[in-house]
Amino acid sequence: MEDDPSYEALYREAERMHTEIWRPGSGEICDVREVQVVPGGQSAVFAGAVMGTLEGLPRTGIFQIDLGSAETQLLSLGPHTDRLPKCSPDGQVIAFLSDRNGIGNFQLHFIRLASRTVLSAPSVDGWVEYFHWSPDGRQILLGVAGHGADVSGVNGAVTSKRDAESCLSWMPTVDDGVGDNRWRSTWVYDLDNDRVRRVSPVGCNTWEAVWCGNRTLTAVTSYGPSEGLWYSARLSLIDVQSGEVKTLYVPKEQLGCPACSPSGRSVAVVEAICSDRGLVAGVLLLIDSETGECRYVPTGDVDVAYLEWCSETRLLLAGHRGLETVVGHFDPRIGAYRDVWRSCEISTGGVYVTVASTNPNGDCVLVGEGFARAPEIALICNGTYRRVKSFDNGYTKEVSTIGSIETVSWQSTEGLQIQGWLLTPQGKGPFPMVMNIHGGPVWHWRQAWLGRRLCWILMLINRGFAVFLPNPRGSSGRGHRFARYVVGDMGGADTCDYMSGLDHLCAAGVADPTRLGVTGISYGGFMTAWLITQRQCFAAAVAVAPTTNHVTQRLLSNIPEFVDLFLADSYNNPGGKYFRRSPIIYANRVKTPTLNVCGLLDRCTPPEEAAQFHRALLENRVRSVLVTYPEEGHGVRKFPALLDYSARVVAWFLEHMPALNPI
Repeated sequence: MEDDPSYEALYREAERMHTEIWRPGSGEICDVREVQVVPGGQSAVFAGAVMGTLEGLPRTGIFQIDLGSAETQLLSLGPHTDRLPKCSPDGQVIAFLSDRNGIGNFQLHFIRLASRTVLSAPSVDGWVEYFHWSPDGRQILLGVAGHGADVSGVNGAVTSKRDAESCLSWMPTVDDGVGDNRWRSTWVYDLDNDRVRRVSPVGCNTWEAVWCGNRTLTAVTSYGPSEGLWYSARLSLIDVQSGEVKTLYVPKEQLGCPACSPSGRSVAVVEAICSDRGLVAGVLLLIDSETGECRYVPTGDVDVAYLEWCSETRLLLAGHRGLETVVGHFDPRIGAYRDVWRSCEISTGGVYVTVASTNPNGDCVLVGEGFARAPEIALICNGTYRRVKSFDNGYTKEVSTIGSIETVSWQSTEGLQIQGWLLTPQGKGPFPMVMNIHGGPVWHWRQAWLGRRLCWILMLINRGFAVFLPNPRGSSGRGHRFARYVVGDMGGADTCDYMSGLDHLCAAGVADPTRLGVTGISYGGFMTAWLITQRQCFAAAVAVAPTTNHVTQRLLSNIPEFVDLFLADSYNNPGGKYFRRSPIIYANRVKTPTLNVCGLLDRCTPPEEAAQFHRALLENRVRSVLVTYPEEGHGVRKFPALLDYSARVVAWFLEHMPALNPI
């Protein structure tokens, strides 16, 4: 395709668009995340991305912003990534993670605000994923992953470090099924004596841990390091001095977002049916750490995704209700929940909403964004959203071609109401339409900055395409029951949700039924491959990081338990859903030209999944192209691969379902 003039023009357009938005070489902050308030509430610290050239990933530094004047100062900018700034309880020191001594090898560092001096803590045997200050500010909890552990699927699903460089070229790789370098553990750094020591015992894998008072940790744990074991992890208490582990709660589903009151007496955690580690949005559970007494807390139909204790009796939470992003407040003394702020137009970056408390009343700071809104640091005060500083370097100009951003709803099978988003170009339909299916299946589409990895959507809209973002059964924001509809039925009734949505938009005159396209990543890639085996209405398809054969996915993926969970079957059942729900079994039905995209390093949906579907389509004389990115994992994230990907996706849809009046 590199010799195709249309591809070359699209590549140049993708390069121009990303240059306008990211401003490489300018030194300007182009993306923002991980904002935290400095005690006192007058300023905040955050991780800001600065793009040097459109190669690899941007450098990320630590910045401080005055929440009144919006004046911003650079505190630290390493050669690679400085991230996750958190201020000490006394407001004197900013701790953060940096891989300045080796890409991906994150270790703990400090900035003393008085002198702006950057210091390093002793290194640990592994890379630090997260950390937390103890309530008294004298210790720091470190969540450490071994140098062979996989990062989560939402972060790329690649192995954190490969040892090929240290081996002779002829030496084999050996998988003994154990993987001693994959374990996750908890360590504690003592600021008084500048020493770090391991806390969790051997044989206890800690996925996520927080302080429970100053002497105990609350952790999501499993008996082994395999990614799939996260799905059956439990909540434990770990004694900081002895390392003794005691089970606090055994869930029915998955756990995430643990948070403890300053005394450690009250533990809050989210329980939910989940697709991936780190993708947790569900019901709020409060547990007494001394008695083990548990109770579920009503939160106004919000799927909770963030928890923070502002005081012993004040719990800040954030999550999603339908298409809304919601910040709320819970008072455990009286069992009362109330919304602090909610919006359909503004959400946050990341997999789900995150905020940071500024006071015990529910006020907070966040990184707001939307389809037509670049990332901005904002305050929510007394329920009112106020922008502090926008990091729009040219995004407003790029989204000016969007004609409308609308919410849509329609009825699927059994009278179930389904919701989604519709982005249309200027002018009047019917438009050629691409349906973009989200990953998960338990995740959702909400307002998002398209400049991060979705510029291809803007490129399509510029050419007269509409883009449809449905949230079918299984999506977040609609409660526990709605999410569970997809469990054991992936590729079943959810199929009807997508097709009924397209039928609704065609009947409304928005979508042209002769020019329908479909794409998606991960579960969205699976569903893309699945839909074109079930219906012949699609003019083009792009399946990204798909699962196409559930048997090979079960045996090759690093999360085999996911397949068992969402199919509720076993691969040794020849007549079961492992076979009946695999797109490859029905490849002979496909008529749709299909672009298959995968990352060679993907551990979540291995590249063999895209490759075998591609070969099956070719065998059945269907137009198919396989694109494998050698340095990518689960999804395309780095430049210039992201430019190439954007150009190829747009070129594929233009070739097979062109707009009637392209620009």
